[in-house]
Amino acid sequence: MKKKYFKIFGWGIVIPLLAILLCNFTISSAANGKTFSRVEEVAKNKVGLILGTAKNLVGGKPNPYYSHRISATIALYKAGKIEFVLVSGDNGTKYYNEPNTIKKDLTAAGIPAEKIFLDYAGFRTLDSMVRAKEIFGLERVTVISQKFHNERAIYLAEKKGLTAIGFNAKDVSGNSGLKVHLREYLARVKVFVDLIFNTQPKFFGDKIKIE
Repeated sequence: MKKKYFKIFGWGIVIPLLAILLCNFTISSAANGKTFSRVEEVAKNKVGLILGTAKNLVGGKPNPYYSHRISATIALYKAGKIEFVLVSGDNGTKYYNEPNTIKKDLTAAGIPAEKIFLDYAGFRTLDSMVRAKEIFGLERVTVISQKFHNERAIYLAEKKGLTAIGFNAKDVSGNSGLKVHLREYLARVKVFVDLIFNTQPKFFGDKIKIE
């Protein structure tokens, strides 16, 4: 009887672990050769899509994921690799507005305000990718985030009919980086759940032309 329970328990660990590894492998493989870490390697696209995150961590310290994405976006724009920036992030409450915060930092660095478009309903990566195509009319885009995030975004984008490449912002090491990477494994499983159930963005809305 004990052996039977141990066997059930063992499979209860092995099967979810295999599912996590399979989801991770599938997404990484699909994005192979589509993400770039050097500006000179990136093909030119009309629009760069920066994926939002909080500027500060809980406790008030600067969020390095945020600052690295800002730096990557500025580098792409100044190199002429993108003409416009689409900022997609969370604007869930009047006290929290990722797109506006990012726009302020991009304009302070020299990107003209009229070259920046805001997607206030980018609550999740799925929402950002679908809305880039359906609301902002994009057929191609350069996604700007850390490599692990770009890979997931590219996979989602292409499943939704949007051709995407990624420009990799600098990653974060240490304990905070490890925690984010561990969460990414679960986020990749969620990708397939969302695709199976055809999960849609929280909001759609009127179309906006980037020009």
